Amino acid sequence: MQHVQEKMVQVAGVRKTFGRRVVLRNVSFEFSAGKIVGLVGPNGAGKTTIMKSLLGFMPTDTGTVQILGQPVSVSMHTVVTRQVGALIERPAIYPFLSGWQHLQLTAASTAQMDWVVKALQMTAYIYRPATRYSLGMKQKLGIALALVTQPRLVILDEPMNGLDPQSVKQLRDLLLQLAHEGTTFLVSSHILGELEKIIDQVILIDQGQVLLQQTIAQLHQSAQAFLVISTTANERARRLLRSAGYSVTQREDQLIVPASAAVTPLLKIVLDAGIQILKVSQQREDLETALLRMLANEGE
Repeated sequence: MQHVQEKMVQVAGVRKTFGRRVVLRNVSFEFSAGKIVGLVGPNGAGKTTIMKSLLGFMPTDTGTVQILGQPVSVSMHTVVTRQVGALIERPAIYPFLSGWQHLQLTAASTAQMDWVVKALQMTAYIYRPATRYSLGMKQKLGIALALVTQPRLVILDEPMNGLDPQSVKQLRDLLLQLAHEGTTFLVSSHILGELEKIIDQVILIDQGQVLLQQTIAQLHQSAQAFLVISTTANERARRLLRSAGYSVTQREDQLIVPASAAVTPLLKIVLDAGIQILKVSQQREDLETALLRMLANEGE
């Protein structure tokens, strides 16, 4: 297993413009080997640009990008990026080659190919031409190409796209196993519920800026708690509680109130109005809710 504290990625002061449009603004972050790091943010936030810069596919205007302490740039990316596997945007697939032939173009040995086909459960179709692959099969092939050389760093852009729930779970288990064995992952995904199950750290980016980098443990500690209330007349209950000074939002068939609110007087207001309370529970924000709140606060 790799030494966990070894710095795998260091990005410092990176700025990138396309014409007049600023895509990355002074982006800085770093993470150690053996971690699964989630890169999240709205569409157009700059996630794919960061990933391409890490691979040396795209020049940056200012700042430095290092992998394993070695600089990466368009002119200097060959040596260090041999230790990096990637799936960026859609997998590059030649329709008339089979999955096996694709792997032959990248792999160093048949043993590597056998390992990745088995790990991603692709045996049934690996020898078929890729033109006959479904979206999910193509996606698995793209992931297989990123993993086949068993690189030290793997960069995955929306790896769960097109995968069925069973394949998503298989991928999740595989990434956790490989991270335990020392592989480092940078994963971008809009499926935050799935991402939350595997990542050690999260980097939130919006409008080309890093808004936060935290461990999942830190994020959970700062996650807000709230009461979830269901009644027989939610809209009327919401109006009553608002007029009594409570902060209440409605989500589907539930009322959401900050957990700091005094529960007994709140429930008394609802019951005194002849409204039946069906359920009361306390919950904490998940990753998606916490990040959406942070983005909303930033917007204000």
